Amino acid sequence: MEYLEFELPIKELEEQLQKCQIIGEESDVDVTETCKQIEKKLEETKKDIYKNLSAWQRVQLSRHPDRPYTLDHIKALCGDSWLELHGDRSVKDDKAMIGGLGKIGDQSYMFIGQQKGYNTKTRQYRNFGMSNPEGYRKALRLMKSAEKFGIPVVTLIDTPGAYPGLEAEERGQGEAIARNILEMTRLKVPIITVIIGEGASGGALGIGVGDKVLMLENTWYSVISPESCSSILWRSWEYKEQAAEALKLTAKDMKRMKLVDKIVKEPLGGAHRDREKTFVAVRDAIVTAYDELKNLSPKELVKTRMAKYENMGVFKD
Repeated sequence: MEYLEFELPIKELEEQLQKCQIIGEESDVDVTETCKQIEKKLEETKKDIYKNLSAWQRVQLSRHPDRPYTLDHIKALCGDSWLELHGDRSVKDDKAMIGGLGKIGDQSYMFIGQQKGYNTKTRQYRNFGMSNPEGYRKALRLMKSAEKFGIPVVTLIDTPGAYPGLEAEERGQGEAIARNILEMTRLKVPIITVIIGEGASGGALGIGVGDKVLMLENTWYSVISPESCSSILWRSWEYKEQAAEALKLTAKDMKRMKLVDKIVKEPLGGAHRDREKTFVAVRDAIVTAYDELKNLSPKELVKTRMAKYENMGVFKD
């Protein structure tokens, strides 16, 4: 288990508990009471740390290397029913954007999401979860296929942003994202969006237009990352914590501003601390959201979705 800087007090107590248990197993000394005291202190420390997390600390949790990624969620939700689909039928198959068909219970869904890597090799293979234009075009192709067969769409967002390389811009990165946003507003099947990690910039918005937008507790959603914001405003990354606070990017901020519909609670310490519990919470949230949408006609779906996004923000005539 990898610990973040603010989690070091938890690490120390867990190591103490482990040593105490080893002493009890390898000797005749009764350490039951000592172990109980350490366990009690550990639980109190966890509650104290995780109930007072800053915006920057939540950003750190969203990037935790042990946190479940899109494929982890899909395989847990769908099991053997998952069938991955590939390619945009134009350029290539973008490995940073995955998609395919799967079932939760008896209901089929089209799953689409960004996939990060687990080590240096797979991170390069997945382009660090940053999609090229062909990734967004693949996502749109799958959405249109889902619409054709009346299958609801579930998008899982976890990206530091769309790939900013010159070749991506040459192939129409901005147009691909804009096209997805336009087409998603008028897609005639339910769209459920779940932010499972980082939700940065247009890279997230390219698959982020949903009838129901759900956000895991320790994730963030913003037009720009705290580091990039800090480098623009202060010409340094040193102010990333201040930038995170100013951006109002946490799940609570998003819910308060009515930019997301529901916060999905995570296990104490984050999604990586209890993956199974996280998968169950996400599955239940998706099923509940679909139950609220499944009886709406295509016309009602589009009308409600358009009204939802038109009402966002503050403006003057």
